[in-house]
Amino acid sequence: MKRKVCDAGCVRALAAERGPLGRSGWQQGMTWECPRLFLSGCRCGPEGRAPGRLAFCPVADFEWERSGSETGVPLMLTLNQLQGTPPARVVIMGAGGFVGRATLARLRRDGVEIVPLTRKEVDLLASDAAQRLAAQLTSSTTLVLTSALAPVKNPAMLLDNLRMMQAAIEAVKAQPVAHLVYVSSDAVYADSRAPMTEASPAEPGSLHGVMHLAREVMLKSELPGIPLAIVRPTLIFGPGDPHNGYGPNRFLRLARSGKDIVLFGEGEEQRDHICIEDVAEIVRRCVVHRATGVVNAISGTVTSFRTVAELAATLFEPRVRVTGSPRQGPMPHGGYRSFDASLLRRLFPDFTPVDLRAGLERMRATDSR
Repeated sequence: MKRKVCDAGCVRALAAERGPLGRSGWQQGMTWECPRLFLSGCRCGPEGRAPGRLAFCPVADFEWERSGSETGVPLMLTLNQLQGTPPARVVIMGAGGFVGRATLARLRRDGVEIVPLTRKEVDLLASDAAQRLAAQLTSSTTLVLTSALAPVKNPAMLLDNLRMMQAAIEAVKAQPVAHLVYVSSDAVYADSRAPMTEASPAEPGSLHGVMHLAREVMLKSELPGIPLAIVRPTLIFGPGDPHNGYGPNRFLRLARSGKDIVLFGEGEEQRDHICIEDVAEIVRRCVVHRATGVVNAISGTVTSFRTVAELAATLFEPRVRVTGSPRQGPMPHGGYRSFDASLLRRLFPDFTPVDLRAGLERMRATDSR
């Protein structure tokens, strides 16, 4: 690795090729780049940051972080404000949803001025959606987008979600904001037997994943001048879940009502589950650090659905039975979907995800009130 310092003191580097385009990389200063790009530039010097050039910040060390593999772990989220400071104003579009409500509650604890928008205030499918949303924005606003029709089950829902995002984009074009945070999904990733990172291929195998990836591309291509952070949560559990999907939320509700928990197959699939409070905390940290780039909202631990069901069953008396059932099709994601949490640990060393058992116990206590 060769390193040079420009007149303004910024680190510039040229790296030997380490792998296929987009699958490996390094953290130089505070910017993620691909080592197949042999361009260099300087953010602080007279060259400025031109399109297609790399720009590196002199306040951070040049680093290649290895993870036991030849390609290493890329650091894809930039914290542009190292000392996290809540912004003056946050607009949450989708504040009535699962993630939106939790994010609203978490940011309120910081004393932030928040404008919560639900479908009642701004229906993103209405003809006047862009104008109504733009009227709530200012140049100093951080906009958090959590609004979606989910999960996407058919092409009509996919198209509606894209129309919703187009309305949001038109609003930001009419009134640019200081920062935008979009809550996407881990469904954008291709299946893999290896733990996935933020650099894993975005090749969705479902309409839900296609929707979120298309929305991400829309934001990046249509709003290139707006600082953008993308949060990709895995399966979310916690109080207030409106979906009752297969997993912790449904299992706990069945156990509470005294009904047996019936698994798909024997519940042998292993998945990562993250508590809604942790998703809200990661979104909050992206907001207060003015983050740009991509981060997965994950726990970094995989658990089988049978284990989750057994945990839920132990929380109530009389204890319900957990039984298997004939599987009607192949296991989703090949029965295994795990994540490498190195990026979260590196950026936020004080962040500890809620343990699955502890999260279920919180749900039991909250839902019983």
